[in-house]
Amino acid sequence: MDLSAFTFEALLPFIAIGFAAQLLDGALGMAFGVISNTLLISMGVPPAAASAGVHAAESFTTGASGISHIAHRNVDWKLFRRLVIPGVAGGVLGAYILSSVNAEAARPFVLAYLCAIGLYLLWRGIRFHPTEKTHKFVAPLGLVGGFLDAAGGGGWGAVVTSNLLVQGGSPRKVVGTVNTVEFFLAVSISATFIFTLGLAAFTIATAGLVIGGVVAAPLGALVTKRVPAKPLLILVGIVLTITSLYGVARAML
Repeated sequence: MDLSAFTFEALLPFIAIGFAAQLLDGALGMAFGVISNTLLISMGVPPAAASAGVHAAESFTTGASGISHIAHRNVDWKLFRRLVIPGVAGGVLGAYILSSVNAEAARPFVLAYLCAIGLYLLWRGIRFHPTEKTHKFVAPLGLVGGFLDAAGGGGWGAVVTSNLLVQGGSPRKVVGTVNTVEFFLAVSISATFIFTLGLAAFTIATAGLVIGGVVAAPLGALVTKRVPAKPLLILVGIVLTITSLYGVARAML
């Protein structure tokens, strides 16, 4: 990719998208991949190339986000160890399959499921005070979340964060841990895409997403630390519901 062929004006919209998407992702544990991937596909980028570009950007943004969450002590290291290996395995498998076949057919069903989870989290956040419980369903969740993230171009946070919160996890610890694991997932998926598609899959949008995302990463971690558990849970429910509904509507058109 020849960056000299593009002006700052061409980069600016992608910097803004990367900043906004990472601010949400860092604070709520989801949305960077969904927002960025939807934008690229709407511009005509093929699904595999869009997912490759987004995950290349996430290799940088999630690294900065993970460091910030660690600094703010938002990471549950026991949960991290249970998520990271299954997540990476699922991500590599999803990237390989997306590079070979069209895995978009199941996307509307996954988005409908996530919309239902978002509504449940919203209701739970309004009606109940979040209580911490031991996570029982972690490794399979990481495997499925990693696979869907790579095959669908985003969704690791939406799938994993939402389900861990349903199981009764602390919003602050869940968001911080899922964001930190996502760095290893993004690097693994990017390496798989480079192996299968080559560097031609990456576009100028990737550079803009990196710049905006890295700048926003420390702010997202700070929001997670400062916002109380109940409003954080409600915000996760709202963002998940809105993004899922938009994805379902777009997939059905």
